[in-house]
Amino acid sequence: MTFDSACSLVESALAGGVRRDVVLSAAAAPDARTALSRVRDQMRSHRWAAGATRIALDALVGDYDTRTRRDGLHVLNDWDGKADHVNADPIAVDVATFLVDRCTSERPDPRALAILVDYYFLYLLALVVVRVWDEGDADANFDRVGRLLGHLQGPYGSGVGFISDVETLLLIAGSHYERQEQGYDALLARVRGLSVERRRRIALTHAASLGSHLRFGIEATYNRDIGAMRDDNGVDYTWLCFSLATLLEAWREARGAGDAAAGAGIVEALANGLSADADAFLSARTPSVLAASDVERQAFRDGFGSDVQALSEAFAPYRPVEGVYCAMALFFNFSHNVLKGTVVDATFWGDPRELSLNDLLTGLPRDPATDRRKLRLLDTLMEFAKTNPDRIHGRLMPVIVYDVVAGRRAFGSVTRAIQGIR
Repeated sequence: MTFDSACSLVESALAGGVRRDVVLSAAAAPDARTALSRVRDQMRSHRWAAGATRIALDALVGDYDTRTRRDGLHVLNDWDGKADHVNADPIAVDVATFLVDRCTSERPDPRALAILVDYYFLYLLALVVVRVWDEGDADANFDRVGRLLGHLQGPYGSGVGFISDVETLLLIAGSHYERQEQGYDALLARVRGLSVERRRRIALTHAASLGSHLRFGIEATYNRDIGAMRDDNGVDYTWLCFSLATLLEAWREARGAGDAAAGAGIVEALANGLSADADAFLSARTPSVLAASDVERQAFRDGFGSDVQALSEAFAPYRPVEGVYCAMALFFNFSHNVLKGTVVDATFWGDPRELSLNDLLTGLPRDPATDRRKLRLLDTLMEFAKTNPDRIHGRLMPVIVYDVVAGRRAFGSVTRAIQGIR
């Protein structure tokens, strides 16, 4: 399967009315359970039927999934921490099963079915995006997948905007536990060869997401034992070091150009990324977890130190406060679980909140009405997480938390680390 033929095949499913016809066919079922089961069966087989149209994606998925697993990544399937193995069903199928099991005799909701179908195709694009390096120009291939993402979130589907840009697909693709982490190292090596702007967009989402992920670790998984967290998250620190160094360079450029809007988003992501373990990146001594990234880490620290006063002042607005949405108050085990929660919420009600994953990784632009929408969604996601907790070191823990007090504690750790570098 060539990259060109893979994209053409996916485009045939996304650019026309195939998804709409699939939904209409499923919605003709006598009840929601049957309708959802019909969609789930097509997800599982990777074969879609709409009237006389047949689109077989099983060869594409089989080929690309095999290659990607060989590289060390399971893009489509989640890790089951309780059973200690990779789930047999893809994540989208797991969500469909969750919904099927909770249906009774209600009528099918076409909007909910459309959201579920689009969720499947979002993960298919995540699988495709990790293959952009297989042949041709990787940046051009990214752009092509970006056009497919536009079709996915365009007029022929549910209309839900799951994510804001194609670079976030890479975050979704890598948002899983992997027992062997070499796949993430190889992926980062490929990312370093992309264009400057592409690297910066990747760094922006990864810094914010890794900050939330590691804050969850320090608050929930490791009981505030920084050493244990460092020992267990080496690849996250490597990716975060790349992201912080890339963003600092971008911030300096935006500041020099007087681009306040771009600079604000970059500063927020820098603060968010540093907030779980600022000392690892700003203290004089390089911790062992970043030994392999020592040159990049030291360059980041030196650059930060040369602009420490300006950065300290720029960080101040991102201290979490009550009633205002702040990304530093959001903690989660993996970003794909936040996306999964929004999809489950949307399919339950057939009424998406019109907030993407990227929207939840930032408090910008400042807008009280948007803040209220984000906070209401987080309340729902936390309730869902509390009723479906994960078992971490023998304790049941919700995997999504929004906590202003813990966010302030994280912000305070950044402030203290900055004081040490002055």
